[in-house]
Amino acid sequence: MKNILVPTDFSENCSKAAQLGIEMAKLYNSEIHFLHLMKTPVDWVKLDKLKEKRYPETVKQIGIAKAKLRELEIEAEHNGLKCLTFLQFDAGQADILEHSGHFHHDFIITGSSGTKGIIREITGSNVEEIVRKANAPVIVVKDEDVTFPFKNIVFVSDFKEDISTAFNQVIPIAKKCHARIHLLRINTEVDFNSIELGLNPIEQLLNKFPEIKNYSMAVYNEPSVETGINTFIKQNPIDLIAMATHGKTGFLSLFSKSIAEGVTNHSTLPVMTIHI
Repeated sequence: MKNILVPTDFSENCSKAAQLGIEMAKLYNSEIHFLHLMKTPVDWVKLDKLKEKRYPETVKQIGIAKAKLRELEIEAEHNGLKCLTFLQFDAGQADILEHSGHFHHDFIITGSSGTKGIIREITGSNVEEIVRKANAPVIVVKDEDVTFPFKNIVFVSDFKEDISTAFNQVIPIAKKCHARIHLLRINTEVDFNSIELGLNPIEQLLNKFPEIKNYSMAVYNEPSVETGINTFIKQNPIDLIAMATHGKTGFLSLFSKSIAEGVTNHSTLPVMTIHI
């Protein structure tokens, strides 16, 4: 992991995401980038200095944003990290993805305050869109305090497809954190299966990674995927939920768009999504 992007609007959950980004960058000796997107009443980039005075409130907001980015930069540098900060104007979700693509970020970490209703916009963009379209793995930090280094990671899938690539993104984090990986399959009412049969595809995946020793396997029969994840989390001390996505086409066959939104939106724990 060479560089990490942290889009932020300086909200509480984005601040927690920034702290996680710094801790992960320290663990990997990575470069860290902080990006803030700001809506302005006019095209600020093309506005000359004289005309900027017509928008005193915007000038004030820009000054506050620059100061907060500088605070993050100082904190990162105090932790021995190389840090870059970016302030972009009139930007939306595409700009985060374009920014990440330009710098070839290995990871994106951001916060979201949405735990009820729809996923709220953060940093001028929709978190779910970033999750679905980003080429890099994404961690969305929510309301619950982040425990890092992660000690218990649950990797959730239907295991019907070859998800070796996605699982391979989780393994280095688990190794760095000395974390236990819990591989969880959830059979819904339309796909109830025996526990033995349900474990077979998980075992097949693990056969490709014989070096993995610190793990557990579980199959839950629940009315929905989200219910199954919540039940598992209540019974196990989980620090991170990891899932795989097909990007624009939606999540793996078990994980429809609505299910993905439900997990990312309603979970108070950090959720990591990996594009395959």
